[in-house]
Amino acid sequence: MARIKLQLPETFVFSTTIPVRVSDINYGNHMANHVYLEMMQEARMRYLAQFGFSEKEFAGISLIMGDTAIVYKQETFYGDILQIAVTAADFGERSFDLLYRFTKQDGSLVCEAKTGMVCYDYVNRKTMAVPDLFKNVAN
Repeated sequence: MARIKLQLPETFVFSTTIPVRVSDINYGNHMANHVYLEMMQEARMRYLAQFGFSEKEFAGISLIMGDTAIVYKQETFYGDILQIAVTAADFGERSFDLLYRFTKQDGSLVCEAKTGMVCYDYVNRKTMAVPDLFKNVAN
């Protein structure tokens, strides 16, 4: 079976730090898989907030996740402070990718990830065009 490979850029436009909590640890004594998704959402909300957006208020529409991929590089443990870098890429008519790079305080790579974000109208239950306002500030 082929492994997932992500092409991440050298530079990211945003980063934030999130500590690994004791409740994030699983029976393997490392951070649980689902916590990466939770941290990606938190980083995504912080990324969007810098432009005045959120997942529910995205230039008059909303965002819904279409897909996700995570490529793990090393374990993460209680007490680690993760730096999560985020940038937008691969804009389509109705969707775009958000790319994530998780690193530890020493700079070592924890994981690479992406979420395919779809612009969505929850009232009418249909996809919408990516707002030009976001495209202009995200690049």
